[in-house]
Amino acid sequence: MEFPYMEAVLGFMILMYIFETYLDMRQHSALRLPTLPKPLLGVVSHEKFEKSRAYSLDKSRFHFVHEAFTIAMDSSILYFGALPWCWKKSADLLISMGLNPENEILHTLAFLAGVMLWSQIIDLPFSLYSTFVIEARHGFNKQTIWLFFRDMFKSMCLSLVLGPPIVSAIIVIVQKGGPYLAIYLWAFVFVLSLVMMTLYPVLIAPLFNKFTPLPDGDLRQRIEQLAASLKFPLKKLFVVDGSTRSSHSNAYMYGFFNNKRIVLYDTLIQQCKNGEEVVAVIAHELGHWKLNHTMYSFVAVQHTVIPLQHLVSFVLNLVSRAFEFQADAFAKKLGFGAPLRAGLVKLQEENLSAMNTDPWYSAYHYSHPPLVERLAALDAPDKKAD
Repeated sequence: MEFPYMEAVLGFMILMYIFETYLDMRQHSALRLPTLPKPLLGVVSHEKFEKSRAYSLDKSRFHFVHEAFTIAMDSSILYFGALPWCWKKSADLLISMGLNPENEILHTLAFLAGVMLWSQIIDLPFSLYSTFVIEARHGFNKQTIWLFFRDMFKSMCLSLVLGPPIVSAIIVIVQKGGPYLAIYLWAFVFVLSLVMMTLYPVLIAPLFNKFTPLPDGDLRQRIEQLAASLKFPLKKLFVVDGSTRSSHSNAYMYGFFNNKRIVLYDTLIQQCKNGEEVVAVIAHELGHWKLNHTMYSFVAVQHTVIPLQHLVSFVLNLVSRAFEFQADAFAKKLGFGAPLRAGLVKLQEENLSAMNTDPWYSAYHYSHPPLVERLAALDAPDKKAD
């Protein structure tokens, strides 16, 4: 008797959905709490708390609907054999075009193109509602419907340009790999990740956003001085026009070896009226670099095994939260404890992030610790060296 692989996969999917829905319900209950957690009383305004609560509850309700639809769709696709049907139809399409369906690369590309188009169509209503109803209702969405579809078109074009050579290379490796297939695949994915991390900020990201050098002034000077004091090889300092799409804020750095760049969202600069808070956020990010968190995370992701993705994701989130505490401590050690604290509160308020979080939910889903935990760690006295 053959092992019932389809039933096993389907059962696992449903069990994971039930488990994650249970966590979602716990988080939803936490979001409904009418008061701030005690550590945030007097720190976050009641007005911001109410706005954050309304935004988080809207997203939570939408998440329940989206996930229920997704599990129903995925289970139906698996149970009724939609993927084998799509594989057969892609062969028929190739024949109608005068191409050979026995060519595994052409057949796979036709199949993936159909699946990608189907996924875009199915997910489009949810993306539109999330962007133009929920995000707009709470003052975050800044993009027009034209910009939304233009971004979608660009993304599809990039998939059509980058997808075929990558998929073709993977198929050739599978065909020729023999007993060393896993090693060859890992090496290919590793090199591909390095190439994409290099090309994305230089060639791909500018297709969607405008990157301009941070103007000369006090903020630029202080960031450059901080980078120099840590021997961070900062080559370029950019501001990205994130406000054209959303009022959410962020900052990040990228680059290899001695070619590092820092990018600030224009919304971050606007929201943190005090430049010291922006510098403190950068000090936190530089802490990740100084403590080699980026390299550790990159190597860990390369060893992700797909069948164990839920477990691996959980472990990576645990590690990521530990890294965030370490980066906060690094910034505090540099003398940015107070402005970082203020900056974290400001970002939490302006992004209307959840103030009340369920501990089980955050432990499973969050890559960053909840604000309450980060503030407690920053407020804790430094441990004295023995």
